[in-house]
Amino acid sequence: MYAHYSTKSLHDLIQAIKARQVILFVGGGVSINLGLPSWDRLIDKLADDLGMDRAYFRGLGDHLVLAEYYKLNKGIGPLRSWMDRKWHNTDKVDIKTSDIHRLIVELDFPIIYTTNYDRWIEFAFKAYAKPYIKISDVSDIKGIEEQKTQIIKFHGDFDNDSSIVLTESSYFDRLDFETPLDIKLRADVLGRSLLFIGYSLSDINIRYLLYKLNKLWERANNQDAKPKSYILLMKPNPVQERVLEHRGITTLMSPYKNPKKGLTEFLQILHHEVVGKPAPSPSPELDS
Repeated sequence: MYAHYSTKSLHDLIQAIKARQVILFVGGGVSINLGLPSWDRLIDKLADDLGMDRAYFRGLGDHLVLAEYYKLNKGIGPLRSWMDRKWHNTDKVDIKTSDIHRLIVELDFPIIYTTNYDRWIEFAFKAYAKPYIKISDVSDIKGIEEQKTQIIKFHGDFDNDSSIVLTESSYFDRLDFETPLDIKLRADVLGRSLLFIGYSLSDINIRYLLYKLNKLWERANNQDAKPKSYILLMKPNPVQERVLEHRGITTLMSPYKNPKKGLTEFLQILHHEVVGKPAPSPSPELDS
């Protein structure tokens, strides 16, 4: 089960998790595994609300500028409310059936950053009675306690419309990398390894974040002390892998075409080595 990963890289990551020296970054792929809408489905919702043909609307710009246009015409509040309702239907989703979320909780990362707006990570921590603190704004930082996992909503939270990074303008503000959460991130990553799951390298958000973090480490003028960082990918891309390697990011390539099975199996391996007991195998109905 381990053969398809670099033994040295996997061993180093496992040791760092055991020492509680790894920050987990959770991307949209983790939420999509619950059946939550993708960006494409969200854009169709924007088109419908605006009374525009879906295909025509999609051709007018990228996701960020389309969301910007929507906000200028409709505001963000109604959309945020719809997203909150649509993505948190507890009648359709039982978080305890998600092996991925259970494994994340049991691996006991001290800090979790997520670029997802939804609350399913928080719901998982509640379901398994694991203490946590949610941080989506500078005012939340004062509530940090050592024994509680920090869940940082890096692109905003449904409880705070102004915190949501959805439109082109809010994304450009995020690119400044100077908000209180950015400053916290810069402090958190020094001396800790990072593990990114649920991300695609076609997403400019993650590529930019990895670039900025690498520049931060370069400015520290002590490359020998730079912690190792890792990203789990589902599709081989030798170009992106070489660029990431240059930026100090080790790619861990899943052998599975099915992202849900690949992520579940990867977390299962970490769980077995860190927690010391086997985790349930990925569901057999998932394609290999």
